[in-house]
Amino acid sequence: MLSYPSVIPLSDHTLTRLAQLIRAPRAERRCRWRRLDPAQQALLVLAHLRNGDTYARLAASFHIGTSTAWRYVHEVLDPLATLADDVHAAALRANRLAYAILDGTLIPINRLADERSYYSDKHKRHGMNVQVITDPAGRLVWTSPALPGATHDLTAVRTTGLIDALTAAGVKTFADKGYQGAGGTIITPFKRHWHRPPLSCHQRSVNRAHTRIRACGERAVATVKDWNLLTRLRCCPHRATPIVQAILVLQLIEEGRHPE
Repeated sequence: MLSYPSVIPLSDHTLTRLAQLIRAPRAERRCRWRRLDPAQQALLVLAHLRNGDTYARLAASFHIGTSTAWRYVHEVLDPLATLADDVHAAALRANRLAYAILDGTLIPINRLADERSYYSDKHKRHGMNVQVITDPAGRLVWTSPALPGATHDLTAVRTTGLIDALTAAGVKTFADKGYQGAGGTIITPFKRHWHRPPLSCHQRSVNRAHTRIRACGERAVATVKDWNLLTRLRCCPHRATPIVQAILVLQLIEEGRHPE
């Protein structure tokens, strides 16, 4: 079997913080000897999430069984996902910003037997719909629970209660035309309708300014996709939510914006 060195584009701070989160429950349970210590287990989890390494590759790299690699990853993901903010806490955090940016993205998944609800006609592929809130600089603030890919963006924000939470917190939020009709504090550009007169010069100017603001939100979507596991999920779709939320927590830790 051939082998080669690899790197994970993350800081030592993220590895140390994740190792601390692993070490605490081990101490509470008074775990016996484990094949990997907390730092090695944290490295394994980061290699899986950031580099997208499969369980078989992780098992070979860390000299453990494939089922052991699977167990080590899953026993970290769920507790890590619980550290993510819920929709109301995220709205309160966004309230400290001058404004927020709302966008949606599709996380590709493997095809399923019951595939219709997961097929996105917009993207022409199967996936999970995830809503993303960013700050004016394009940094990630919050990600929603993953919904089937056929879910429209407007339906997704209504289902997760995001519109009500942002409106109650008074957060001015910029979004694209797909969110027209959302109401509350969601601001969308003017949309041309075939049975209405063309947009005026003022409306087109407003749309250009709106696009310049909203373009920063694409940076956060790209940040999420930098975690290579999300390039194509090969697990049960119901596992997409804890994976995305765990990645959110790790990204905030990496940027030093997660409360210690």
